[in-house]
Amino acid sequence: MTDLTGAVVALTGSGSGLGLGLAQHFRTLGAKLALLDISSEKVAALQQAFGDDTLVMEGDVRDIEALKRFRDATVARFGGVDCLVGAQGIFDGNRPISELPLEKIPAAFDEVMRINVLGYILSAVVFREELARRNGSITLTASSNASYCADGGGLLYTASKHSVLGVVRQLAFEFAPDIRVNAVSPCGIADSDLRGPGALGLEGESQNDIPKDSFMAMIRKVTLLDHLPTGAEYGPAYALLADPRQRILTGEIIMADQGLANRPIISAR
Repeated sequence: MTDLTGAVVALTGSGSGLGLGLAQHFRTLGAKLALLDISSEKVAALQQAFGDDTLVMEGDVRDIEALKRFRDATVARFGGVDCLVGAQGIFDGNRPISELPLEKIPAAFDEVMRINVLGYILSAVVFREELARRNGSITLTASSNASYCADGGGLLYTASKHSVLGVVRQLAFEFAPDIRVNAVSPCGIADSDLRGPGALGLEGESQNDIPKDSFMAMIRKVTLLDHLPTGAEYGPAYALLADPRQRILTGEIIMADQGLANRPIISAR
């Protein structure tokens, strides 16, 4: 069984959905948690839910100084960092590129890529030295559909999630042997508050707004297990990669896809 007792886990994008579920799961395994989220409302909710034994901070993963403050506060509070987990993300509303106003594409591209890709890169670089002190690990979030296939989102989201695979593999190469770098590729999250870019006017649209019956029908169509996991149910996959005793995996992506990659091509389900 994975045991994270005493391990210090810094988690970005922890205010809802996947990130919140991961924080809850890591806590049950005994980890010491440092949580970062961009939303002041979600930060307040985290502080109330997790209490004084957890470090909770408001910050933007696109802001180098905010990341440095988060790192320094984590080290000051817990004495070091064993694992960095990236769970922040932004969707593009599954909008085909042909439907986007041409003049809005550059700003939307920048917004999606800066959160979904640059945020992971900056976090990794800012935390690198502290993680190396403990032979720690980094676990990022890819996407089982959009990192490998078309139609897991629009072009902007799909491009960003394909990019995460390259980030993981190159960071694993550059940060070896001191730090292991891996990713998990979820496929659907029941309680996700994933939103769209403000550049497209989609910041008010949340995945939570999708009717649950419609979302579940889509999951049944593209996966094998007929199950829409909560954020916490992805916890064991992330915890495996965070476990300090796990010394053999780096540059790997766990496909936590409920069988999406093995969905039928000819046979009907």
